[in-house]
Amino acid sequence: MLDGKSVLGHPKELQEVRNAFIAYEALDTFKSASPKDLLKAHKQLMAGLVDEPGIYRTGSVGVAQGEEIVHLAPPAERVPQLMSDLLNWVRATDEHPLVASCVFHYELEFIHPFADGNGRIGRLWQTLILREWKSFFAYLPVETIVRDRQSAYYSKLAESDKTGQATAFVEFMLDAINASIQQAIGTDQVNDQVNDQVKRLIQAIGEGERSSAELMKTLKLSHAQTFRKNYLTPALEGSWIESTQPDSPRSPTQRYRLTSKGRDWLHSRK
Repeated sequence: MLDGKSVLGHPKELQEVRNAFIAYEALDTFKSASPKDLLKAHKQLMAGLVDEPGIYRTGSVGVAQGEEIVHLAPPAERVPQLMSDLLNWVRATDEHPLVASCVFHYELEFIHPFADGNGRIGRLWQTLILREWKSFFAYLPVETIVRDRQSAYYSKLAESDKTGQATAFVEFMLDAINASIQQAIGTDQVNDQVNDQVKRLIQAIGEGERSSAELMKTLKLSHAQTFRKNYLTPALEGSWIESTQPDSPRSPTQRYRLTSKGRDWLHSRK
């Protein structure tokens, strides 16, 4: 879908993918303590999926498992104040960001401020809080780990509700974050040599757009196949760079530029 190719699937599922891509691409424009940004992000995530995206719910809502209601959210009239208090807390807290992000995530799910999409916005906002602390968290596959452990995710939410403490959920999310870090470290260790070459390519591109010939000259490479295999392809596959003409990869006017991920890495080295 992101490459512009036709994909067979339910329209709602395809819309969810488009929305998630838009919201995560905008991550660096959001502030974790901003009510306005929270509503904007929810609107992006839920556009075309609910009647009123980006608006706090106005009715009662509960979470059911089968025929049993396992969580009854606070009354709708309390939601604006509860969310204001929670956002003010995340702004002022001196808790470690790892813990604060998990607590925020749990409290948002407890308040259930929206009619739908609470899990998605909770996970997005936890990533944002972590990214504000350390930028590399924006690229960790925490969402994938949570998806793979979805039943445990909901079980720990319910357990925390029953005990009145966020501990069980915080421990679960910390373990998921750790797993995503270990997964990333494992990938880095396998690709150490490639990463060194990709780093050189990122620095060669800098803030502009460069052609293959310009990059090879800057990198002092004379063999096009080596350049493509060891530098260009790994950088494209790792989403460090992107082509200006993705539909015409062999175009003689093709150029390359950094993605937001590549720019973040470059800026972190300055």
